[in-house]
Amino acid sequence: MTEILDTTLQYYGISPWEIEVLHGFLNSHFSIIQDEIKQNNEDFVSFLDINIPLAFNEEFFQWFEFKRWEKIKSVFKEMKRRRGNGNALKIKINFSGNPKIIFDIDTQDRQWFDNAVEKIDSVLELIPYHLDPQKTPPEISEIIYKFDSKSIRWRLSDASSLQNKKFSFKDESWKEIN
Repeated sequence: MTEILDTTLQYYGISPWEIEVLHGFLNSHFSIIQDEIKQNNEDFVSFLDINIPLAFNEEFFQWFEFKRWEKIKSVFKEMKRRRGNGNALKIKINFSGNPKIIFDIDTQDRQWFDNAVEKIDSVLELIPYHLDPQKTPPEISEIIYKFDSKSIRWRLSDASSLQNKKFSFKDESWKEIN
């Protein structure tokens, strides 16, 4: 990949130092668009939404370099450490692709938050199973993963289709939400 792709960091309640460190790890592979927004969720003191313009797959990790990804995960964990337990920090990582894969990290407990961050890359092994056309609703455009602290793993949560239908993953199957 030779062209520089745009990635967006949209955030509130994130320190300039934290943004600068993330910027440092991302700028060798992306052109970064920063957008500091007003707090739009009173449940969280800090919020970070990262849009990565590539699919969540093995090629991304090879291209981006696993060592660099590990450093970004360390920044996320340090952000949580600095804020403590509770609903202090929410991070959304959006990977483009078909479908778009979103990781929604809002675990209150710091240990579970760190565990969630560490296990993001392990979802790679589950993607072929999760995206099996026999098991997913038709024409899915977006899938959201949430970390389940009880089972200590990432779980399918919600999905959207090209026809603006919404689905929720409950009891090991997709259910349409009205």
